[in-house]
Amino acid sequence: MTHRIRAARASDLEHLYEMAKLTGGGFTNLPADRKALTAKLDRAAAAFGNPQDSEPGALRDELFVLILEDVTTGDVRGTCQIFTHIGQTWPFYSYRIATLTQHSKELGRTFRAELLNLVTDLEGSSEVGGLFLHPGERAGGLGMLLARSRYLFIAMHRKRFADRILAELRGVIDERGGSPFWDGVAGRFFGMNFQEADYFNAINGHQFIADLMPKHPVYVAMLPETARTAIGLPHPSGRAAMRMLEGEGFAAEGYIDIFDGGPTMTARTDRVRSIAEARMVPVSEVRGPEGPPSRALVATGKLADFRCCFAQIADHGESVVLDPAAAEKLGVSTGDTVWHVPR
Repeated sequence: MTHRIRAARASDLEHLYEMAKLTGGGFTNLPADRKALTAKLDRAAAAFGNPQDSEPGALRDELFVLILEDVTTGDVRGTCQIFTHIGQTWPFYSYRIATLTQHSKELGRTFRAELLNLVTDLEGSSEVGGLFLHPGERAGGLGMLLARSRYLFIAMHRKRFADRILAELRGVIDERGGSPFWDGVAGRFFGMNFQEADYFNAINGHQFIADLMPKHPVYVAMLPETARTAIGLPHPSGRAAMRMLEGEGFAAEGYIDIFDGGPTMTARTDRVRSIAEARMVPVSEVRGPEGPPSRALVATGKLADFRCCFAQIADHGESVVLDPAAAEKLGVSTGDTVWHVPR
């Protein structure tokens, strides 16, 4: 496999723009807008260029953008993003699903109603998002490489991230590119369709939600069936991502996206599998494996020098033997330090 993960650069703009046009909508973190993507790359450059870790209790609102690159051709084939501390620049809104139980003694009946409450409970969390893999590369585990490289990056820069982490999954989108959930809930208050609202949010942030969204709970039973059945469901293309998140220790805990109703998965950062199991060791030797190798994700480099790829290793506990192809992609040699986690 000739791919590796690296830090994004300003020169990646056109690659990101071309991928953004392939998302099909509902992908807030990767808008098909050069100005917005340039702003993301500028923000990521500032984060990659800041070597100072955050002080405890004083996390900065930073964005890191990573790129999946074919090292033989230089082609960019995917991307993902990591947010260190959401809800500082703009409020971070979610709907939280709650249950209201009421009992009538006279009727001898108990009624349970599901409610959607607009909350900012998840402010201050870190977030993994913006993952997109080119349709021509959706084989061979490259989606896993993109997704899990983020956790190795977090493990290697742990002080810059919060103790809770979340991932928003895109919700159900119909054949017109619309959202049944948006149409049944927020669309009634905003005078714009889902595509318009999602694009506006991607460019301008969440403040218009605070300005116009009704603050009272929404009774699920009063929504159209199309909206009710979309609550908490991922887009079909996101089911594999949801299983991958669950494998890392994320769980759906009743939070959904305010635009498309997709599930928001949360976890304690230090309990995410690929963070908890990540180990830092020196490379004792670069050579082909003798006997059955261990397959791993291996990463090296701080901030803008971050690189990650699949590798074959021989794990000796206090050091690893690394296969030559991976060593070349990572730019490491004997004596250099790497982080690794089982594939």
